[in-house]
Amino acid sequence: MKRTLFSMLGVTLLTSGCSASFPPPTQKLADAESAQRSARELGADKKTAAQLNLKLADEEVEAAKAQMKAGDNKRAEYILLRAKADAELALSLAREHDAKTEAAKAVESSTSKQNAKTNGAGQ
Repeated sequence: MKRTLFSMLGVTLLTSGCSASFPPPTQKLADAESAQRSARELGADKKTAAQLNLKLADEEVEAAKAQMKAGDNKRAEYILLRAKADAELALSLAREHDAKTEAAKAVESSTSKQNAKTNGAGQ
């Protein structure tokens, strides 16, 4: 009888210990939120190509917080990895947009200077 009771107690402690042993992914949460902030600072929420990825990151961070609250830290960690990746993609797309805009301005400026030089020399 005692042996069975100790066996059941041991199994109960072992299974409850395994589910609670995965620590909350607080660093992953901070990393994902940091990537989101960086993307927002570069205007990813206003640039069409980056908006979707930033929105996905926002939703994933909220889903991860809900999983953490429910005690499923392992699942929350995987969701946060995806959230960080989506936020970093939004950041990269925002940077790409800015670089293309700057390049277009430089080409336009160069072309207008070249046209002014050509028109000035012909007179």
